[in-house]
Order: sequence, then C-alpha cells, then structure tokens
Amino acid sequence: MAKEIDRVRAQSAFAVLKQHPGMVLFVASPALIAIGLVWWLVSPTLAVLLLIGAVLAGGAMLLVRR
Repeated sequence: MAKEIDRVRAQSAFAVLKQHPGMVLFVASPALIAIGLVWWLVSPTLAVLLLIGAVLAGGAMLLVRR
C-alpha cells in the first residue's frame, strides 16, 4: 500500500510540474539567482559544486522525510 501512495504522490507532483511550469520556476528562482551570483562573483566551478550539492541535498530531504 505504501508504494501506491508514493506512486500517486509522484504522479501528482509531475502533473503540477507539467501544468504550472511558471510556478515551479518562481519557487526555484532564489536558488538559481544565488548560483548565478556565485558563478559571476566567485567561480563557475564553485557554482557547479553548489548546484550539485543542492540537488543531492534536496533528494536526501525527500528520501529522509518518508
């Protein structure tokens, strides 16, 4: 039963992403601006590392929450 709930949640989240890409961009914009500023002011390498770290941290938060 738990796998069915997870599948439903994943499909719902994907449906929101498809229907409202502007909302998703609005939610992600502070992180994108921060990474852009790090790229411009500090180093592109550090910005790429921060982006990878943010993606991994987000994935870990989703997995740990369950």
